[in-house]
Amino acid sequence: MRYGKLWLILFLLFLLESTLMPWLIPAAWQSHIQIIPHFVLVIVIYIGLYINRHTALAFGLVFGILHDFIHYSPMLGPVAFGMGLAGYVAGLMQGRIYSSILISMLVIGAGNLFYDAVLFALYRLFRVTHVDFQWMFFHQMLPSMLINLLFALAIYVPARRLFESLPVVSKEEAE
Repeated sequence: MRYGKLWLILFLLFLLESTLMPWLIPAAWQSHIQIIPHFVLVIVIYIGLYINRHTALAFGLVFGILHDFIHYSPMLGPVAFGMGLAGYVAGLMQGRIYSSILISMLVIGAGNLFYDAVLFALYRLFRVTHVDFQWMFFHQMLPSMLINLLFALAIYVPARRLFESLPVVSKEEAE
């Protein structure tokens, strides 16, 4: 198993964002806005940026379906689809742009917004939610993206070292 350490880290982050984070976010913040940490998504986007898009897709699908089963159960599959697609799209940036902290944060921020927009579009399409996009953007998507960017910035150096220590997948193996 090549990515055993990565599976363990993602599972621990899944447990952290599921159990501890709702208690750590102050209740005063939750009165007007809704902050949802997507720490697993941040790591999936890092996987797309630093390993390859197919690995990010696989991790996104596995942990997304786990989120679907545990948390967001109006439908099965939207979180898995959104997380896998966000990781895959981030993986398309690998090798096309210079990898720096600024570019990584821009891709992670855009990936978070893309993920939330995909979920909103699917829930709106199947009439699970009835709020408009503007309200959702300013009261949930933007605050969640900012918290996730703070987390991504805090773990940038350890994540980069972890991904540099993992085995490199060549382009022939990835495709």
